[in-house]
Amino acid sequence: MKKDLISVLDMEDYLPELIDEAVTLKAKLKNREILEPLKNRSIGMIFEKPSTRTRVSFEVGITQLGGHALYLSPKDMQLGRGETIADTARVLSRYVDAIVYRAFDHNMVVELAKNATVPVINALDNLEHPCQCAADLMTIKEHKGDFRGRKMVYVGDGNNVCNSLLLGAAIVGMNMVACCPEGYYPNKKIFETAVKIGKKNGATIEIMEEPENAVKDADVIYTDVWVSMGDEAEKEKREKVFKPYQVNMKLLKKAKKDCIFMHCLPAHRGYEVTDDVVDSKQSVVFDEAENRLHAQKAIMLRLIEH
Repeated sequence: MKKDLISVLDMEDYLPELIDEAVTLKAKLKNREILEPLKNRSIGMIFEKPSTRTRVSFEVGITQLGGHALYLSPKDMQLGRGETIADTARVLSRYVDAIVYRAFDHNMVVELAKNATVPVINALDNLEHPCQCAADLMTIKEHKGDFRGRKMVYVGDGNNVCNSLLLGAAIVGMNMVACCPEGYYPNKKIFETAVKIGKKNGATIEIMEEPENAVKDADVIYTDVWVSMGDEAEKEKREKVFKPYQVNMKLLKKAKKDCIFMHCLPAHRGYEVTDDVVDSKQSVVFDEAENRLHAQKAIMLRLIEH
């Protein structure tokens, strides 16, 4: 039976092992070991949204594993001219060994996976960003060791990245606070699911509204842009609402001394985070960006038969 990665929940049974596999793949690459488990395999990549890290890390990762990456923009496909996502899934399944899909709408990713006979990997939609979550947890493990007893505080918009991190933290047993203004909380159902999983794994999952209280004793402070793709019409309103949620040195100093700063990038410097935080010794944002490559390779090797 084929396996998909639509939500972080799809990794619940193997997430800690996946992180270890990604760390191993990173070490092998550094040692210049050549691995070609995806030789003669083709992976189709449908991107409805612009991308730097996701597209480059997937393309390079597929190449490093010996496979062939096929970039597909909806405007270059019949999908952009009215072909249904279901028919697109059925056709592509006859050509490629997996489909990576970056979409505006979570329902489209679900529909593609339902109709595809090959694995589908969610490369970001409006509800979740599971590949980012896997890379983030890998980065935390590299810098902090064990997850147990650690505290991550996400400051800002309760968006797709926040949703995935809540589930990921709960699965690996790490405490997490989503510090968001009222009206911008993470998805209610996802939050409730994360609380349940967290209880089972000894992790506390909470929502708070006051950043200075939330970051006390934090091992990790994480933020993301205030205006995500698709939210541009609300730009002015959002900038006003989120101003008190900026991660600056004053806020960072309220966390543990060895707290690391994370951001999935691209960062809008001077808005959700200040230059001195992004460029500080506590910032691991570029390690985090690099780890997209290794985490996604581990994901592909889990899902694609080779």
